[in-house]
Amino acid sequence: MKKVFTKAFLGLCALGTSVVAFAQDTAPVVEQSFHQALKIKFIEGSADFMSTVAIALILGLAFVLERIIYLNLADTNSEKLLKGIEAALDKGDVEAAKAIARDTRGPIASIAYQGLMRIDQGIDVVEKSIVSYGGVQGGLLEKNLSWITLFIAMAPSLGFLGTVVGMIMAFDKIEQVGDISPTVVAGGMKVALITTVGGLVVALILQVFYNYLLSKLESILNKMEDASITLLDLVIKYDVKYKK
Repeated sequence: MKKVFTKAFLGLCALGTSVVAFAQDTAPVVEQSFHQALKIKFIEGSADFMSTVAIALILGLAFVLERIIYLNLADTNSEKLLKGIEAALDKGDVEAAKAIARDTRGPIASIAYQGLMRIDQGIDVVEKSIVSYGGVQGGLLEKNLSWITLFIAMAPSLGFLGTVVGMIMAFDKIEQVGDISPTVVAGGMKVALITTVGGLVVALILQVFYNYLLSKLESILNKMEDASITLLDLVIKYDVKYKK
């Protein structure tokens, strides 16, 4: 009986030792992080074409970051601004209303300031000023978005270019070796597939950010339109009250 327990104990010890050894052997595989695996695939996908895809991603994200910062700074509290202007115009203090618009950042405040600068020239001039300067501010909000769309289109195109080059490499190997075995064409096919995946992933990442920027831009433009209409109403009230 003791021999059975001894053999079982020794067997468990051997099994435990084997598990520990196996875990130690497989530890480097587990420790291989995402960026290490990504680096390996980057090299396997031909550094020349993968570098161009990576550059498209970096430049695209740079424009994305710039637009995110700009649009978030441009998205101010328009209701607070208009209430301050309304309170100043109710008192007949145009200079105070101008100061409120001048000291507030964002396109809505800039449009309000341009309109208030011409408040003595009549409602038609104020309206034209608001519309004209609103177009200018809208153009500034949309600035650099075209570059993001360019990199969204470029990334998969560069990936497909790598695909074509990979297929050419595979056919060159076939021509050199005179055989169509999997080992001959595997290298070229790997380059083709990895570059395609890289380009599509970059395009998807930039597309998500681009859609976010479009939604942010549309929100600000809607606020600009509402604020412009409200500002015109305030100017009309001021004219009726103080320019009889």
